[in-house]
Amino acid sequence: MVGKRGRVIGRVGPGIVGEVMLPVRGATEAFYAYPATDEVIEVGTPIVVVEFDPPRTVYVARAV
Repeated sequence: MVGKRGRVIGRVGPGIVGEVMLPVRGATEAFYAYPATDEVIEVGTPIVVVEFDPPRTVYVARAV
């Protein structure tokens, strides 16, 4: 999961459980998301996974 790129579908920020869509097993699935840093990431922003907490939680940062 680390390094996968996706898109925010529910605002991600400090103290906010957001949601992202990531490509997994030939499909696209939703995962709960927390920011890897203290930044707010708005809906539609491309992200990259920096940490994975099974089964469905990821820590993300803006993709460059």
